[in-house]
Amino acid sequence: MLYTLILVALVAFIVVATSGLRLHPFLVLLFAALVGGLAYGVPAAEVVAAIGQGFGNILGSIGLVIVFGTIIGVILEKSGAALTMADTLIRLLGQRFPTLTMSLIGYLVSIPVFCDSAYVILNSLKNAVAARMQVSVTAMSVALATGLYATHTFVPPTPGPIAAAGNLGIGSNLGLVILLGAIVALVTALAGMLWANRFLGRDDAEAGLLTEDADHIGAGDAFAAFREKHGALPGPLAAFAPIGLPIALICLGSLAAFPSQPLGSGSLSATLQFMGDPLVALALGLVAAFPLLPRTNRRDALQDRVTQGIEAAAPILMITGAGGAFGAVLKATPLADFIGDTLSALGIGIFMPFIVAAALKTAQGSSTVALVATSALVAPLLGDIGLDSDMGLALCVLAIGAGAMTVSHANDSFFWVVSQFSRMPVALAYRSMTIATLIQGITGIVTVWLMSLVLL
Repeated sequence: MLYTLILVALVAFIVVATSGLRLHPFLVLLFAALVGGLAYGVPAAEVVAAIGQGFGNILGSIGLVIVFGTIIGVILEKSGAALTMADTLIRLLGQRFPTLTMSLIGYLVSIPVFCDSAYVILNSLKNAVAARMQVSVTAMSVALATGLYATHTFVPPTPGPIAAAGNLGIGSNLGLVILLGAIVALVTALAGMLWANRFLGRDDAEAGLLTEDADHIGAGDAFAAFREKHGALPGPLAAFAPIGLPIALICLGSLAAFPSQPLGSGSLSATLQFMGDPLVALALGLVAAFPLLPRTNRRDALQDRVTQGIEAAAPILMITGAGGAFGAVLKATPLADFIGDTLSALGIGIFMPFIVAAALKTAQGSSTVALVATSALVAPLLGDIGLDSDMGLALCVLAIGAGAMTVSHANDSFFWVVSQFSRMPVALAYRSMTIATLIQGITGIVTVWLMSLVLL
């Protein structure tokens, strides 16, 4: 009980300090990490080490991806390419259901692309589509984030579901997990989209969104003025290349790394896996953005765009790193073992792995860690609850995936990527993003339970 009370107190402190007292999330998260580790009885030296390692690990994994993605975003916006992309998508998908458009884009892209990286890549496109359709950026941000989040936790080749399937002994039958996962992910993506629709009719400024930086891609007269200022906008091929190339490379890299080795194990597979690494793919995406720079003074323009991108990325990097530090400290505490031991013996069938994963996710922040840890924890228990068939194991992976998205809040790097790139104040991010992931998780486990009634 004490472990739970400490966790509740830490989360409450973060919420009050960041949204009520308006303290900077970077300092709040680091303070919470330090105090929380000491409160759980972790030696002071280990707490400090965990903070440093957590901060460094999260920046080591997505830091340069964020920087490259931010620079690409600046180039797309300054060149007018974001407007070209928005116009192209609107012509293809229509204007009637803007959040559905954004949600489906996220659903598809996050199958091969890690959701943090995918949000960075698609942020400029999301802003341009919101401006072109004259709808709330808040609604479009939530629709994109929840679309990405859905396939991130359910559909291989995302690392979390693959690791969970391997731990449960169904790694050789990933096709079944992909098929069922795609269905559950679609249902949860639509649930997130419906929540995003609550923000469609709300003014972003009144909701608290910081929109002043997006004035140059605003709707109506501002949009027309921007087009007039730039003259002829880039063509669709040039506009989509900086985003499409990284996504295509990551897809091919994921395919090459698939356990069945569909592309063999030679130099072609190794090359594709190298180029499909998000860091390499985003670097090549940045190169693909160079033709969008002005033909005159191209070197000065590149210098300016890179500087602006780095300046925009810096606060995002610091807050994301602090979130990683907080999560790392919680992982170093006895909290995860306590939650697993307490909940694993409840005897509630398919809901048991969901509850364990949801508790671990909410406690330590990482969906991938929740998927891996829960699958390893519950694997010996599945025979006792009748889930040891291939279908039962696949449904168990999906139940864990539903728990691993419940909920995204202050200790989750994706929460900070979404809120900071969308320029959401923390209070608005809790009302929109955190509640959306809660709805998605509950929708996901209900869907899996209904499947179990039919398939088992």
